[in-house]
Amino acid sequence: MFHRFSGLAVAALIAAAVPAHAETDMPFALDWKFEGPAAPYVLAADKGYYADAGLKVTVTEGAGSLDAIPKVATGAFPVGFTDINSLMKFLDQNPGAPVKAIMMIYDKPPFAVVGRKSLGVMAPKDLEGKTLGAPPPDGAWAQFPIFAAEQGLDMSKITVEPVGFPVREPMLAEGKVAAITGFSFTSTLNAERLGVPADDISVLLMADYGVALYGNAIIVNTDFAKDHPADVTAFLAATAKGWKEAIADPTAAVQALVAHNPAADAALEEKRLGLAISGNVLTDYVKEHGIGSVDPDRFAKAIDQLGTTYEFKAKPTMADIFDSSYLPTDGSLMLQ
Repeated sequence: MFHRFSGLAVAALIAAAVPAHAETDMPFALDWKFEGPAAPYVLAADKGYYADAGLKVTVTEGAGSLDAIPKVATGAFPVGFTDINSLMKFLDQNPGAPVKAIMMIYDKPPFAVVGRKSLGVMAPKDLEGKTLGAPPPDGAWAQFPIFAAEQGLDMSKITVEPVGFPVREPMLAEGKVAAITGFSFTSTLNAERLGVPADDISVLLMADYGVALYGNAIIVNTDFAKDHPADVTAFLAATAKGWKEAIADPTAAVQALVAHNPAADAALEEKRLGLAISGNVLTDYVKEHGIGSVDPDRFAKAIDQLGTTYEFKAKPTMADIFDSSYLPTDGSLMLQ
């Protein structure tokens, strides 16, 4: 026996069988492990900010800034997180690669010289006559010539000791070097864990001493962005919300992070997140303009400065590297 269904009943059955909307898959490639500065992205995912925007976002650990760039350029990941200076070099070596930065996160890069006051390092000029430990592949060491030039340092008076990453902070703790190059929120905490008193550590953030370079930014596969512009903007808005909440309640943000990395020391990662927020993210520029944008004049200077340590095949413009058109304009980028 057949039953006749009303039009409303049929519509209800169809609606039940078909999802209200399909989520856009947007896996996100971090630059590094699930440490404090990654908490805002994990928080945004766990609290459903990405899902609320119709996005399926899986946050994936990385193996360094260079790791995320080819992942996004090849389309394996539509979005990622990387050092914009590394991106400039990649695009110079791979012209036309479908990847650009679309949201600045570290308005001040974490490139730093971390020294010990008890060994006489409190200002840039104090490095003269001292031994500096620097891992050759270190991102901060790569920018040290810019820092040295801006501060008028006499490199003939600085002994540079090439060191491996695993022994960098131990050598500082043992007094075998007076200072090291590294990321501010990494080397500082590593030195403290090795017994160096916090009040004996000097952190010379290169951005405070004439280095105009920017730091890490959200990057996107430009082919993906052209096909999904609204999704990309929604991703950035949700990311900004994650950062805003992490700034307001870093403890809760780190708890979300620890759920993904049970081996993490919550207190240590909360301190690392705090250092990233105060030193790299929540700058005077960001307080005024919101997270994500860049100053064109500063960006042009950054390109010039990078050109003193890297020989461009074709000197880029800001438009070649950074595209602000996907940033939301509804006020959601303001963090305070």
